Amino acid sequence: MKAKKGVSILLNFVAWLLSIIVILPFAVILLNSFKTDAEATVLTLRLPEQWMFENYAIVFERGNLAVSFFNSILHSVVSTSILVILVAFAAFVLARNPSKLNQAIYFFIILGITLPLNYIPLMNVMKTLGLINSHWGMILLYTGMGLPISLFIAYAFVRNIPRELDEAAVIDGCHAFSLFYRVILPLLKPVLVTIFVLNFMNVWNEFTAPLYFLNSVDKWPVTLAVFNFFGQFSAQWNLVSANIVITSIPVLIVFIIGQKHIVGGLTSGAVKG
Repeated sequence: MKAKKGVSILLNFVAWLLSIIVILPFAVILLNSFKTDAEATVLTLRLPEQWMFENYAIVFERGNLAVSFFNSILHSVVSTSILVILVAFAAFVLARNPSKLNQAIYFFIILGITLPLNYIPLMNVMKTLGLINSHWGMILLYTGMGLPISLFIAYAFVRNIPRELDEAAVIDGCHAFSLFYRVILPLLKPVLVTIFVLNFMNVWNEFTAPLYFLNSVDKWPVTLAVFNFFGQFSAQWNLVSANIVITSIPVLIVFIIGQKHIVGGLTSGAVKG
């Protein structure tokens, strides 16, 4: 008993230590967002001598954050919603009809998990299709980027749903779409919420893709709005920190809400064999 208690205390200590290591950088950014420009040049945990709450108002004005927030929400919500719909239908069709053609299509798509994203040929493709510097170009790009891993997760989930449910639904008079909508889709809720949350966070935090494919400042997401506070020879680190804090809030909210739905959906969508 003493040995188990000692191991438990040690594990708790390690967990607390790792949590502090993870939280420290965000704590530094949060404190710096309330400092003056001179104080913020040194990134420390020291409390501000004067709390500059107006930094956040300045960030919204000079950083054009209202437009940037709209762009980020547009890219994240639309691309992730399209992705979830595509993955749900594709996983159902490919998993329930394991023909050689469907298997080839599935392995071709998930091959994208292992392949690195090369922006030079991708830029030529986007330019040829007229998708450079457009919202729809970014939405389609994000959908394609998230498709391989999302399909991999959903496909494995559908494969574990017993086929007896399909047979019982068909006997009761369900056609293909009704079978998917009434039987399979409710069971897919936890995995689809997981896919939505993960892809929303990835799209919201994406920095490289919009940097390459968006030339207009009015179409920049919040991740690029931070450039508004960098000069040729210096950076306003207090405003940069405030921008980072504001940018992080929607991701935290989506993760917290999504986590609750994932935990609840895992129980309600469980399949008993």
